[in-house]
Amino acid sequence: MNVLLMIIIAVFSIAAVLAVIRIIRGPSILDRAVASDVLLTEVMCVLGAEMAINGHTRSIPVLLIIAAVGVFGSISVARYVARRDNTTS
Repeated sequence: MNVLLMIIIAVFSIAAVLAVIRIIRGPSILDRAVASDVLLTEVMCVLGAEMAINGHTRSIPVLLIIAAVGVFGSISVARYVARRDNTTS
């Protein structure tokens, strides 16, 4: 179990670092938005795995808040990009 847990931690850590790099270097705002959604999803997966491993449900409100922030953030970026594209036409 400990070896599997270490492999899971390593995979999520590498994915988080790659997402942060894409957020920093992303050439467009859409790249940054997708990378931030990926990072939020990774945080949610880690919290869900921690709940499953430790057998509790105390992190569910945090998961709901993170999901809401991700959805509202994606909607805001999509509206901003759509509005920007309409003004440049």
